[in-house]
Order: sequence, then C-alpha cells, then structure tokens
Amino acid sequence: MQNKMDELEFDNDIYNTIRSNIRKYRKEKGLTASQLAEMVNLSHDFIRHIESEKVKGSFSVETLYKIAIALGVSLDKLIEK
Repeated sequence: MQNKMDELEFDNDIYNTIRSNIRKYRKEKGLTASQLAEMVNLSHDFIRHIESEKVKGSFSVETLYKIAIALGVSLDKLIEK
C-alpha cells in the first residue's frame, strides 16, 4: 500500500490551477466574467475574486461544478495542470 502512496503527485497550487483554467475556458467560450457570473447566479465580483491570483480564498465544490457546466467542460478539465 505504501508504494501506491509514494507514487501520488499532488498539485500544491491547486487553487491557482483552477483559477487559470476557469479564465482560460471562459475566454475560449468568448464570455466575460459578468456573463459567466449571470450564468451561474453569482456576482461579477465573486467571479473576479475566483479568477484573481492576488486573492487568497476558496470556493465550494458546488460553485466549481456550476462553473464547469456553464463553460461546457468537465470538472477534471478545471483541475488539470
């Protein structure tokens, strides 16, 4: 069992990976942060907060799920390095 654990690689910067991917897929879809916010029923400021690398914080799995649906991507695409 220990050998399997030794093989795991964790993204120590997962929030920034997610932020970058949300921004990337939002721009690929031609959406503004305001448009994405409307689609997922969140404030524009909160979407900007999520995408900002300057702001430390977190967001819920539910929020991540809603954003993935709105962007037409699977959750794994948002956490892909």
